[in-house]
Amino acid sequence: MDGKAAPNGVATIEDRILRITGYYGYYPGYSSQKSASRSSVIQCKPGGNCPSRHRGMTRQLSPLTVAEDSAAPILELQNRSPSGICRHSRVERQSRSGEEGTQTHTESSSQEAERQTRCQSCTSTFLKLIWRFLIILSVSSSWVGTTQFVKITYETFDCPFFMTWFSTNWNIMVFPIYYSGHLATAQEKQSPIRKFRECSRIFGEDGLTLKLFLKRTAPFSILWTLTNYLYLLALKKLTATDVSALFCCNKAFVFLLSWIVLKDRFMGARIVAAIMAITGIVMMAYADGFQGDSIIGVAYAVGSASTSALYKVLFKMFLGSANFGEAAHFVSTLGFFNLIFISVTPIILYFTKVEYWSPFSAVPWGYLCGVAGLWLAFNILVNVGVVLTYPILISIGTVLSVPGNAAVDLLKHKMIFSVVRLGATIIICIGFLLMLLPEEWDEITLRFINSLKEKKSEDHADDITDSSVHTRSRSRANGTVSIPLA
Repeated sequence: MDGKAAPNGVATIEDRILRITGYYGYYPGYSSQKSASRSSVIQCKPGGNCPSRHRGMTRQLSPLTVAEDSAAPILELQNRSPSGICRHSRVERQSRSGEEGTQTHTESSSQEAERQTRCQSCTSTFLKLIWRFLIILSVSSSWVGTTQFVKITYETFDCPFFMTWFSTNWNIMVFPIYYSGHLATAQEKQSPIRKFRECSRIFGEDGLTLKLFLKRTAPFSILWTLTNYLYLLALKKLTATDVSALFCCNKAFVFLLSWIVLKDRFMGARIVAAIMAITGIVMMAYADGFQGDSIIGVAYAVGSASTSALYKVLFKMFLGSANFGEAAHFVSTLGFFNLIFISVTPIILYFTKVEYWSPFSAVPWGYLCGVAGLWLAFNILVNVGVVLTYPILISIGTVLSVPGNAAVDLLKHKMIFSVVRLGATIIICIGFLLMLLPEEWDEITLRFINSLKEKKSEDHADDITDSSVHTRSRSRANGTVSIPLA
């Protein structure tokens, strides 16, 4: 700024005024250039030619022109300030509303996705529960149906070993049924021979050989036949409810044999369950005074449970665990062995008139096929259920056959259960359920109790906090103020 452009600091004062008032066309030295241009115009006479001064004036005005050009947009914005401000505020509102709309849409979409996820999880959980319930119901129904069909068949056909042999032969169909399911569900389908060889690994790395067929299949086939034969013999002496309850003792026998032979973990709860099973057996035998057909029927049922437990323990010892395909292969192998080597036994019993029927047309093939079909369904469900669900569900389905048979005996056969038999049945079932406890049941129980205690303490702390807040608010309403301590 040039202080000599106007005396007494007028230029300086004008510059300050323009700067303070916010004149948009102002720039430093504006007042001095304006006064100089005004003086140059005054010195030039009208109508005279002043080229030098005109050029100087032009040169002096040129910065102002540039400044005005540069300030033109600002001036235009200032002149249009009301509409411009409205547009700016409208744009802000639109952008804010757009952001809020986007955020709201995102939140709604996330809530909808979360709701769909919850619905899908609830649906899947519900379907799993239905599937498990159907498995339990199917296992229980098939076993009850098998037992009741045997009782009906005994009315016209008293040949328990032939029924056992005939039903065991149906086990040959287990592997073909498994392979049919493989063709229906598997993405990579295998040929029957390749699948058969793959499932034969249960016998060893070399597969099924003649030596292994005789060595591994013979003892298990004998135990299988004895289990079923003794079970059918027990049904001739006792009611279906008593036999099914006594057969549940096989779980206790499995634990005792596993503890002795396989050196499994000792569990006090399972020892108590085994004692309860033995107590139930004694009470069942005592129901008729340890005489007559009752004690013989109890002996048959306990023998059947014992051979079943021995079968399971030996299977675990020599063959280990098996998947569904290997189990289906093994059961079909047992049926094949039964057809080849045990077929001579019913023939001998027939000619020795131990199990004799005449004429041949008098055989109730319908009932026999019903028994064999239900027994086959039970074996398939047991193997499928162990693979697809938890083994405990299969055990629950087995123990539920006891009240199922009791209901049939009560409604159809008009059975009257004595107090001793009823107590023995309840004790055996409770012992069976105790056998289903996991090995870490004590740790799980303690963990659950501790979690309940922690939850109660947290709820109590929350209640104390809520009560203190309520007291503080009530004191404030009464005009008193509680001062928190530092």
